[in-house]
Amino acid sequence: MSERIVINPEICNGRPVVRGTRITAQTVLEFLAAGDSVEDVLEEYPTLKRADVQACLDYAARVMGNHFSVVQAA
Repeated sequence: MSERIVINPEICNGRPVVRGTRITAQTVLEFLAAGDSVEDVLEEYPTLKRADVQACLDYAARVMGNHFSVVQAA
């Protein structure tokens, strides 16, 4: 996992965040998915660096690289 993305149960209920912030990787990815540019994200969150945004993308790619199964619960 990237050293820029951390998971701590005490921060944002254990959701992955950019180290030293309470900005979740999901938040960054949602901005990008909505069509915002990296520059837009950096403007909205001035504490972030370009490498932080890239780390969010890398993290998402690694998570999606895992095998998932959907099972129906009774």
